[in-house]
Amino acid sequence: MLKPLIFGLALALLALMAADSAGAADYEVAEYTIADPTGDWGFPTPYAHYSRGPGYVRMSFVFDTLVWKDDDGYLPALAEDWQHIEDENAYLFDLRDDVTWHDGEKFTADDVVFTVDYIKDHPYQWVDSSIIESAEAIGEYRVKLYLSEPYAPFMDLVACTLPILPEHVWDGVSDPASFRDDEAIVGTGPYRLLDYNKAQGTYLYEAYDAYYSGAPDVGRIIFVKMSDQTAPAALKQGSVDAASVPPEAISQLEDADLEIVEGAHDWNAKLMINHQKEPFSDPEFRRALAYAIDRKELVDVTQRDQALAGNPGMVPPDSDWYNPDVEQYEYDPDEARGIIDDLGLEGEEVEILVAERGTVGWPGSRVAELIEQQLEDVGLDVTLRSLDGATLDTKVQEWDFDLALLGHGGLGADPDYLRRMTLDETFNSARYYEDAGLVDLLEEQQSETDEENRADMIDEAQDVYAEDLPALTLYYPNWYWAHNDDVDLYYTRGGIAIGVPIPLNKMAFL
Repeated sequence: MLKPLIFGLALALLALMAADSAGAADYEVAEYTIADPTGDWGFPTPYAHYSRGPGYVRMSFVFDTLVWKDDDGYLPALAEDWQHIEDENAYLFDLRDDVTWHDGEKFTADDVVFTVDYIKDHPYQWVDSSIIESAEAIGEYRVKLYLSEPYAPFMDLVACTLPILPEHVWDGVSDPASFRDDEAIVGTGPYRLLDYNKAQGTYLYEAYDAYYSGAPDVGRIIFVKMSDQTAPAALKQGSVDAASVPPEAISQLEDADLEIVEGAHDWNAKLMINHQKEPFSDPEFRRALAYAIDRKELVDVTQRDQALAGNPGMVPPDSDWYNPDVEQYEYDPDEARGIIDDLGLEGEEVEILVAERGTVGWPGSRVAELIEQQLEDVGLDVTLRSLDGATLDTKVQEWDFDLALLGHGGLGADPDYLRRMTLDETFNSARYYEDAGLVDLLEEQQSETDEENRADMIDEAQDVYAEDLPALTLYYPNWYWAHNDDVDLYYTRGGIAIGVPIPLNKMAFL
């Protein structure tokens, strides 16, 4: 069983080795191979990576932000110091004067100003450009960002998330999503991209020795596509150095010389509901769905008790922002059946979209089949439709569905994710504007800089969200990564950038 695994992995690695590896011998770790069950997460530039956490992580090795985070909090990055100027509603950043782009050009404040102006004309999927009113260069290595209004999550959602672009490369690029020239991957990050193979789902990065924080400790980082089921054996063989592993595989690794890293419950599996069409547009029907689905059984059966049951207010129960008074809709099929009967919807045909294979971003068929059974038990006529993950995302984005199983991380980050996952125009968001009170509350909390007042607003928002149920969180899985300890992997405090719960912070490789 292991020979095909070794042979297939060897082929993937040989395909990546475009350059002689002898030059990597001076690094503490010459090469570090990471297994990924999906593989392709897009071309790793700010505008071409896929709009999910792994895509951002791939890009972050090449492009830096003004500020970064590790397991303790904020870290200087392109900015070595910063301050909030309250009376000007602005942030002043003192930039490093020793940073070069990968092509040798100097990084300056003009690049930051250019980036801010560029995202206003070409919106970047992870940063709301309307928050920044303007950017001003004050000399070569100081820049001031003026905000359009007070913005409580600025540090996490802008300073730690917005990748800075080189003006001399991107000036004149009118279609950033299609920009794939060699110059497109010129960044200031600790690694340069040597090879990207979309079909194979592989990435090869090489250390940038002129990195301003010093040459990385790891010479090359390699991402290879490999299933969750195969990864544990590859880890034990030493064919890969790190991988996400399913909870049931942890026991297989107990005798291996591997480190296990457990994450917080920052990712949620969600039932997306098309509230734009009847009968899903009726909050009463959505509540019937919540009563009909036994989230505790989903955890016990499909997750083997390796998850927390979902909170209808979205915020995980182990979060500091969790409101314990939110309506939970405890499993009650009689209540669900009664609502469905009262609405005259017995026998209503419902289609659930599910990914062909559950992986990062999409719960799988076991979850869908149990939900199918539970909804049929309360009188609905349910059909499952299996699609590849990318097609599923597209159909949800286009409102071409009834119910769909999706998921996303970011729930350990600034609680503004409640607003983004309710009001933003992304497929992971409910895109729900029918409750004006909820919309106002979610928008106003962004501007509330008093933490206690903001916490009260987040509590209230959870209550209203749970009452309206534009989408339903099903569970928060336990996440495990295993690695050989050549690199000290860790989960970033608050998640990478806007909250990506993946223990591949680039700082671990420096």
